[in-house]
Amino acid sequence: MVKAEEQLAPRSLGTLYGVGVGPGDPELITLKACRLLRECPVVAYPATKKGGKSYAHEIIELHVNPEETVMLGLVFPMTKDPELLASGWNRTVELCWAELRQGRDVAFVTEGDPNLYSTFIHLARLMQELHPGVPVVSVPGISSVLGAAAALEQPLADGDQRVGIIPATADREALKEALLHHETVVFLKVAKVLDLLLDVLDELGLSGKASVVTKVTSPHETVWRDARDLRGKELEYLSLMVVSK
Repeated sequence: MVKAEEQLAPRSLGTLYGVGVGPGDPELITLKACRLLRECPVVAYPATKKGGKSYAHEIIELHVNPEETVMLGLVFPMTKDPELLASGWNRTVELCWAELRQGRDVAFVTEGDPNLYSTFIHLARLMQELHPGVPVVSVPGISSVLGAAAALEQPLADGDQRVGIIPATADREALKEALLHHETVVFLKVAKVLDLLLDVLDELGLSGKASVVTKVTSPHETVWRDARDLRGKELEYLSLMVVSK
């Protein structure tokens, strides 16, 4: 059942854009993303509870004039409690809806691409569920996976080679399966399971085939061409590993 306030003419509602802003370098933003950041009256971004900027916000600072744009910081719930999770997400959606219902377009910025392990995926899905009249559009961005290939000067795949893009978890067997069935594997967000991954690589005889990149293409980028140098060390959250056989 469509809510009464959404029985407005479709054109009277703003559009929710998921804008991929790339892996870190502000110059790796598409022309379309730049245009939308200039034209949308509202730019939404992930924020901390204390009002801090997100990584995506840092990327777009060169492209947005905060004096002419409403900067809408959205705090996403970081909990496994289902009730708190649902309440937090609903509150986030309603903050965007408050702008969209007044006909203002909202550009939600996300590092990388909005359709690859992005917060925007759930935001868009919930918006369409709660306010089905809102147009939702995603704008592709350059993934950190591609940024890492450039930083390492290492092709991800050629010919019939297979590439796996895998969230790094503590599931040892899942890590092994990914490595056994792909010529190249990119493990995302490896910080919490780095030593486990190194153990699996040792077990498979691949320990010299892995590199790690943190905050790729950004001014804070760090590259370790031999991941074995990182055993026992702490990494930034935005770190990935490339294993190429």
